[in-house]
Amino acid sequence: MPVYRDEAVVLRTHKLGEADRIVTLLTRRHGKIRAVAKGVRRTASKFGARLEPFMVADLQLYEGRTLDVITQAESLGSYGAEISQDYAAYTAANAMVETADRVTEAEGSLQQYLLLVGALRSLARREHGPVLTLDSYLLRALALAGWAPSFQDCARCGRAGDHTAVVVQLGGVVCNECAPPGAPRIAPSTIGLLGSLLAGDWAHAEAAGDRDRNQASGIIAAYTQWHLERGLRSLPHVTRDAARPPEAAPAVVPAPDSAPDSATDPTREPAPQ
Repeated sequence: MPVYRDEAVVLRTHKLGEADRIVTLLTRRHGKIRAVAKGVRRTASKFGARLEPFMVADLQLYEGRTLDVITQAESLGSYGAEISQDYAAYTAANAMVETADRVTEAEGSLQQYLLLVGALRSLARREHGPVLTLDSYLLRALALAGWAPSFQDCARCGRAGDHTAVVVQLGGVVCNECAPPGAPRIAPSTIGLLGSLLAGDWAHAEAAGDRDRNQASGIIAAYTQWHLERGLRSLPHVTRDAARPPEAAPAVVPAPDSAPDSATDPTREPAPQ
């Protein structure tokens, strides 16, 4: 049977039999795969701890009929322990790996892999707040998947300007002429924060006030739910600052029949640092 090696981040695991485990992986070169790790639930397992969620490892596998089999695992990024010590980071990381599982297919994407590894590393190192890191990751993952939002030009007609109406079905902010009746209006400072999270401008993002962060998180949650067609199960459990309760997501309003044009390039380097 063909043997191959690849780097991978562990998305989730399931028990199999008495000692084995099925591991869902996002790999650097082979996309998303499901593989069996035999005997990893035994206390004598040599690499069981390297195949826990949020861990990054260099793996050797061989192709099976239905599932590949992991034969070796060497740790490249031990992020699981550091993330699990902080519940806010842990809930954010769960939302990240669930999103990665949903937006990647068998062929995978190198940029999606690098984005997820960078986001988990940032959480483990406490480089930024967990909610800001998660919101930035969600916007970038959706952009790489082909759903790049527009937070500057009108997402429908491309008109430049300082637009304040946001319609998630149309792809971001829209001008007054394109805005459906009842479209939510947000402050320019919130739009600026959304653009900073998408671009990775952490100095501007971390300087944002509580109200802007709350509104941005609500918009990002609504945008994610719309494009993934159903909500992320882990997103409601994300722990936020007690002084910063999440605001309600923008209401879904009837959108015009024409499809939006994405004005944002989804191919730029996305990994948050």
